[in-house]
Amino acid sequence: MKKIGIIGLGMLGNAVALHLLDAGFDVTVYNRTKEKTIQVKEKGGKVASSPKETAENTELVIIVVKDANAVKQVSFGNKGIIECKNEKLIVADMSTIEPSESKNISKKFQEHNIQKLDIPVMGGPNVAITGELVMMASGDKTAFDNCKDVLEKIANKVFFLGGSGVAHSVKLAMNLQITMLALALSEGITLMKSADVDPKIFLEILNSTYFKTGMSEKKAYKMIDGEYTATFTLSNLKKDISTITKMAKSLGIKLPMIEKAEEVYDDALKEGLGEIDYTGIIEHIKRINDSKQK
Repeated sequence: MKKIGIIGLGMLGNAVALHLLDAGFDVTVYNRTKEKTIQVKEKGGKVASSPKETAENTELVIIVVKDANAVKQVSFGNKGIIECKNEKLIVADMSTIEPSESKNISKKFQEHNIQKLDIPVMGGPNVAITGELVMMASGDKTAFDNCKDVLEKIANKVFFLGGSGVAHSVKLAMNLQITMLALALSEGITLMKSADVDPKIFLEILNSTYFKTGMSEKKAYKMIDGEYTATFTLSNLKKDISTITKMAKSLGIKLPMIEKAEEVYDDALKEGLGEIDYTGIIEHIKRINDSKQK
């Protein structure tokens, strides 16, 4: 399998496409905003005029778009993937969506004799560019086996988890962890600053224990310095948080902390913080305390 399509060239999709070009694959991309295809084109990638054209000229199409509605639009809308004539096509969705939506989308692809996989990942464009993502895969096992070599170029760890929707369930649970870690670090740093303690000492001690995380070892120092260059925007995490709460409601369970986090991130969006890194939630915590001190 050498011909790969990428639909959606946000930060993650663009990095995956560039990495696959570096790895020697024939890459065709589609994005509604043509400007976002320039970097891939300059590196030797092909640019399609529609999802349909992307699917007709590739063996595996990877969708990396914002939400389930966007997945359905590129899949089933005008000049969508299902309009292509490609009997060997496999579709893999890297977007973060609700498991029930994934199952419905997979069923519709099956009705058109197209194999479908869920392949959400952990890690941002900074690791996607070197193929060091962690991937959760689920769906058609035969399809997975047929494109496993490609998936293992994209990610250095690939977990096949079972039937359609399972990978997205695990992905949402992972993003729940990210949400809580970002909030915990934000409040810990804010607490230390307010107590006139150097927050870097707090991090040094934290990172000397088994409570340390990749976030506390890397991004937390940038949080102290007010550096929020986005690898995953605050607005995108808020979208995923809302998907988590929706999933919990559909399962009939109560997750009080993520419900509270949804409120906190929603308030941050209203303050115009949506396009900075998700760890920029610390700015919202700062503003809450600044307003109380005035």
